Amino acid sequence: MLRIAVPNKGTLSESATVMLREAGYKLRTNSKTLVSRDDANGIEFFYLRPRDIAVYIGEGILDLGITGRDLLLESGAAALETLPLGFGRSRFHYASRAGTFTDVTQLEGRRIATSYPVLVQRDLAARGIDARTVGLDGAVEVSIELGVADAIADVVETGTTLRQAGLETFGDPIMRSEGLLVAPVEREELSDAAQVVVRRLESVMVARSYVIVDYDVPVDRLSEAVAVTPGFESPTVSPMRDPEWVAVRSMVSADAQHTVMDRLYSVGARAILVTNIAACRV
Repeated sequence: MLRIAVPNKGTLSESATVMLREAGYKLRTNSKTLVSRDDANGIEFFYLRPRDIAVYIGEGILDLGITGRDLLLESGAAALETLPLGFGRSRFHYASRAGTFTDVTQLEGRRIATSYPVLVQRDLAARGIDARTVGLDGAVEVSIELGVADAIADVVETGTTLRQAGLETFGDPIMRSEGLLVAPVEREELSDAAQVVVRRLESVMVARSYVIVDYDVPVDRLSEAVAVTPGFESPTVSPMRDPEWVAVRSMVSADAQHTVMDRLYSVGARAILVTNIAACRV
């Protein structure tokens, strides 16, 4: 039975749970459950702290896990990024009181509070900056006000928390993070069962990114219409009762669906319909 680690709480947990359910897996229904089984798919899910998941994967105790890129790199575990999942996107930034610093080089000899000391020390060393990290387990924004640090390094999603604390980011992002599917480094290739999980998650991302567009178009305008909707591979074109018209079905980017409909209408297409994709394999 495949063993998969899932974040037990927080935004990563919520997004991972939604994606896994969309991929057809049965997960826990009680937030206090630590282990759940999906016998139909041959999977056992373990609900762990996001910071610990890479460690369990790196030790080979579990087969796959979902965590953040920042947490994976901070852990130093022997786990590798198998698939970016497109949720939980964030930036890892230096920040300080507004107007205090404008460039990372100004951190020379300063104190930097962070919950990610490994990432910060690695970045400072790469920049040739000698500064001291102050390790804190969360809520690092208050450290400057309390005199523990001169600056902080933390994950920034919307920036609201920083602004509320009177802080602003400076310099380029240390790194960009998002939710990942990770696997043990020691395994040269994924098992067949693990590859099925990867394909399912990839298909969820495709289903979220595309819609199906159906429309009718005159035969003499078909080439123009197909140029607008080339499809994932190629559109489906079907004859209609009226020989001067054909019906077309194609996948298009969900973000561009309204622009596509406008362009199709302008080349003579009619009865243009858009349908969301609940599931797919591509």
